[in-house]
Amino acid sequence: MDKIFRIMFVCTGNTCRSPMAEGAMKVLLEKEELNNKYEVISSGTSAATGFPATLYAIEAAKIWDADISGHKSQGLTSELLDSSDLIFAMTPSHYTEILRLRKDVAGKTYLFKNFPDQSAEGEGLSDPIGQELSVYNETFLEIGEYLGKYLEEIVKRINEY
Repeated sequence: MDKIFRIMFVCTGNTCRSPMAEGAMKVLLEKEELNNKYEVISSGTSAATGFPATLYAIEAAKIWDADISGHKSQGLTSELLDSSDLIFAMTPSHYTEILRLRKDVAGKTYLFKNFPDQSAEGEGLSDPIGQELSVYNETFLEIGEYLGKYLEEIVKRINEY
């Protein structure tokens, strides 16, 4: 079996930002001819296991026809970090938490808004939890804008894997 390139998005509760990013990334990658050489997952630094994405996150993801209605939250683990090839931290604090758990994944971990720059300094992606649907929509569109910019580099990494 061919090796699978795994992309992971990390936020806090794994019910808003990271599932939306996971859904958006899947939509973008499905349009590429990658022959299922990738997997996209998400997790949270303080996530309980088995919770769905928030209703507004599910609704916002529909902007791109991304279906995250079946999402179940999972906590960030050393095993998930080890098995991931590209890790996106939604904020500097998530980045710090990832490296606290596993310093050896620094080379494949990026602050979401900085990719492909390895700097952990900078702006995080705001958490829409508890906000109106319009804020979730804005967050999803912002995620999509960044992923659109990153797509060529991500596809290159998948193809080189």
